[in-house]
Amino acid sequence: MTDTITASLPTHSSPAVSDTFDPPAWLASPHLQSILPSLRLRRPFLMRRARRLTDCAQEQILDCGDGVRLMGKYSSRQAAGHPAAKDLVILLHGWEGHADSLYVLSLGTYLFDLGCDVFRLNFRDHGPTHHLNHDIFHSCRLDEVVGAVHTLQQRHPDRRLTVAGFSLGGNFALRVAARASGAGIHLERAVGICPVLRPHSAMEILENGPFIYQNYFLSKWKNSLRLKQALFPQLYDFSSILAQRSIRTMTEVMLERYSEFASLDAYLSGYAITGNVLAALDVPGYIFSALDDPIIPSADLNELPRNPNLHINAVPHGGHCGFMDRFNTESWADRQVARVMGLKLEEQRKII
Repeated sequence: MTDTITASLPTHSSPAVSDTFDPPAWLASPHLQSILPSLRLRRPFLMRRARRLTDCAQEQILDCGDGVRLMGKYSSRQAAGHPAAKDLVILLHGWEGHADSLYVLSLGTYLFDLGCDVFRLNFRDHGPTHHLNHDIFHSCRLDEVVGAVHTLQQRHPDRRLTVAGFSLGGNFALRVAARASGAGIHLERAVGICPVLRPHSAMEILENGPFIYQNYFLSKWKNSLRLKQALFPQLYDFSSILAQRSIRTMTEVMLERYSEFASLDAYLSGYAITGNVLAALDVPGYIFSALDDPIIPSADLNELPRNPNLHINAVPHGGHCGFMDRFNTESWADRQVARVMGLKLEEQRKII
């Protein structure tokens, strides 16, 4: 453990990254840190930095088993005129994000410029993918994400495979890692940046915390459901769900009408990574969290299992998936992903 991890946490093995995050005073607010990664004002600046990644990106649809198709964007070093990469990094966005979310582009660009191939995966019903599958997204649909990773490994058997994600994507990344061996997937590592740990806690905070967060997710989720309903009007009438004014009640009505879950508790427990979910993790798993995260309570880190493969770096500041120490460069978390991958940052200019 490093001195940045809370002393109350259970004993885990020491993370490969020991440095802490120290933002300038004007960037220290956890709410500012949480908002900045997705701030639209950043997009034109970031898109210029991401041009090498996006110019060679190919849209691909993956067969994930059981008739499920997921779409993502693959950026190959060879396609950009460079030698073949040794590493393929699969990036997973957060809830109601997508493959072109700014925080995904930031990490993807940083790793691509360091010599990695990058696949930015969209979850079901995220990004422009609502038409690909009849059934709606929920956070327990782990099998199809495992299937997507398996398909990518079959397509690129010579690549060292890393899965990294943000928030709900970080939760998925760690659950994929826990399932990888049994699914015939050889992973080098998995990384979760502010992953959802105990969904009950996150929902409680969204319900009772600053309205800006619940309003943000409510608006995006309702827009997603309207699009799904328009594409499959014979299957869905979401009017009773769209009339709700809280994420909890929307979820309860959704589960009652369109899922196999007996209760909200059963659903939320189904994608928690606390308890023993990561106890059998047999590849390196890394969690980067902020103690001031306004959405994922740091106390839930205490509920993670003791596993020598699980490495936790919880720093005092960073907000939710923020970790920004400058406005228009990669984040501290981006740099930590590169470090745990063993990428030599000092050689970045040579690789580009």
